[in-house]
Amino acid sequence: MEIRNEARGPRWSPTPSVRESIFYFLFSIFALVALLAGCGAPGEPVERKPPIPTAVNDLAATQQGDNVILTFTLPKESVEGRELKQPPAIEILRDFQTVPPSSPPSASPAAPALLVTIPSAMVDQYDTRGQIRYVDGLKPEDFTGHPGARAVYSVRARTAPKKVSANSNAASLRIEPAADPISDLQAEVTHQGVVLTWTSPQKTAAGSAPPIASYRIFRREVEPTSAPNAGVQGSRSQKPGVQIGDCLAPPFRDTQIQFGKTYVYAVRSVAQYPDVQIESLDSAPVEVAPLDTFPPAAPQGLVVVLVPTQGASAAYLELSWSISAENDIAGYNIYRSEQEGAAGQKQNPDLLRTPAFRDMNTIPGHRYFYTVTAVDRVGNESAASAAASGEVPVESPTGAPAEDPQKAQPKP
Repeated sequence: MEIRNEARGPRWSPTPSVRESIFYFLFSIFALVALLAGCGAPGEPVERKPPIPTAVNDLAATQQGDNVILTFTLPKESVEGRELKQPPAIEILRDFQTVPPSSPPSASPAAPALLVTIPSAMVDQYDTRGQIRYVDGLKPEDFTGHPGARAVYSVRARTAPKKVSANSNAASLRIEPAADPISDLQAEVTHQGVVLTWTSPQKTAAGSAPPIASYRIFRREVEPTSAPNAGVQGSRSQKPGVQIGDCLAPPFRDTQIQFGKTYVYAVRSVAQYPDVQIESLDSAPVEVAPLDTFPPAAPQGLVVVLVPTQGASAAYLELSWSISAENDIAGYNIYRSEQEGAAGQKQNPDLLRTPAFRDMNTIPGHRYFYTVTAVDRVGNESAASAAASGEVPVESPTGAPAEDPQKAQPKP
C-alpha cells in the first residue's frame, strides 16, 4: 500500500535574481564588519619590506699599538628618510694597499674583504658616547705580509641580507708594528715629586723595535671613593688619564703632585719609522700614593744681636734668620743651650710664623748658643741650623755694663 502525505505542498526554489540579491546582501554585511574592525583598532602601518640604511660618511681610523681604532656614527634613517626602528647590523671591510709613501691611497678599497659582522642585537655594546668604536687587532702576519702597506677600511649597514647600504667613506692609514708595551715601569717618591723609570722596549710583534723617538707620560688621579687598586685594573689600551709630558729617555720627574693624593701612571713609547711614528699601548700601570715624609732644609743665616737696656726695659737678645725658600713652611722652632754643641731646649711654645725671636729670659753674664729649625705643614721638622751665640752682659752699679776683666787689664 502506498502512503502519501497530501498536506505537504510543492517545494519553494528561489529564482536567480533572488539568489543574486542575497549574495550581495551578505557580501555587504561582511565588508561593513571588516571596515568597522579596522576603524576600531588603528595602528602604525607595517613595513612590508626592510628599509635600506643610509651610508656612513664619517668613518675614521687611527693606530694605537698594534690595534686600529675605527669610529663612526651609526645610521638612524633609511635612504627614503624614514627612521630605522632598530639599529642595523654592521659589516666592516678591510683591504691592504702597498703604495709608495709619496703616493696617495686609493679612494676606496680595490678588493675589500669582510672583516667582521656586528649583529643588530650587539651593536649597542660598541656604542661609546653616540659613536660606534671597533678595535681591529692587527696580527704579525698583517705586517710581514704587507710591508709598508696602508690599511683601507670601509663599513656598511644592513637591515636584511639584501638590504645593505652603500659603502662608507674609505679610512686609510699607514700601519707599522708598535714597540712592545713597557713592562717594568717604576715610581719613586722624592721631595721634589714622583720619579718614573723604565727600560726601553727592544721588540715588536714582527721583530726588533725601531729607534724610539720619545716617550709619552700619562697620569690619572684616583678619586677617594674609588675601590682600592681601581686605577691599576683594566685594559692596557685604555688611557690612565691625560698626558702630562714627554721625554726623550727615562727618567721622568713629575713635580706637579700633591702629597696625600693617589695617582696612576702609564708610559707609551713612540717608535720612529722612515715616514711615520707609531705609539705603543700603555705600559703596565703603577699606582702611587705619595706622602710628605721629607723635612724641609735647615734655615740659614742665624744671627744673635744684643739689644741693650733702654729706660725701664731690660736688655735682651734679638734673633733673626733668612726666610726659608720652600713653599710649605708652617713655622720655626728656636732651641737654646748654655753648652756649645748641645741640642738645647725649645724656647717657643708655638711655631714662630716669622723668622725672628726675642729672648727675654736670659741671665746676664751667661752665654747662650742658639739653633733654629723649620717645620712644614705636615709636621716634618728640618735639621738644626748652624749655631749662633750671644749674651747679656752684667751691668755695673752705675747702670752701665760691667767691663770685661780681661779687657780691663792694663797693657804691659
